[in-house]
Amino acid sequence: MVQKKKQLAHLFDATQCISCGACILACSQTNFPEMHNQSIPGRNWPASNIRIFRSEERRPVNLLVQCQQCENAPCVKTCPFGANYYDENGLVRNDPDKCVGCNYCIASCPYDARWSHPIAGLPMKCISPGCMEMINEGKQPACVQACPAEARLFGDILDPQSEISKKIASSRTELLMPNKGTKPNFFVVVSK
Repeated sequence: MVQKKKQLAHLFDATQCISCGACILACSQTNFPEMHNQSIPGRNWPASNIRIFRSEERRPVNLLVQCQQCENAPCVKTCPFGANYYDENGLVRNDPDKCVGCNYCIASCPYDARWSHPIAGLPMKCISPGCMEMINEGKQPACVQACPAEARLFGDILDPQSEISKKIASSRTELLMPNKGTKPNFFVVVSK
């Protein structure tokens, strides 16, 4: 197992989101340009790792969901070939050289955050190659950069001085499906 240096995580501020879809488009263009103008069976937007759910509980709200970068990821456990793994930054990654496209990881994800690339036949997820390149260059993922409402953050939650850690400390956040035991690293701000 790789020694973890950081725990990179996503934060989605549902109180700030204006439902513009810029994050979805940025994800698609950055990570799957070959499919940008094609539709994926079962989806009504360009290739993206971000899924939209609408909630009517308290008020209408979009909940943009993607890979939770779980510390106890079912996709890592169920992969019979060791293609899914954790990197030194705590991110769940996929090694395409080891992956045979069995899609066990897609079936095991309780967040429905993985999908099979219709051309390559391999499972896809956030963080995809284009965004990984940005992160390695010290930049933010495409969805964070594109958000005009600043409703997205990405950073190291083990660093108490990081912007994401400060936002988590100053807001009421929730984790999605904590009862699944996956220990997700995708925080949703539900109130200030």
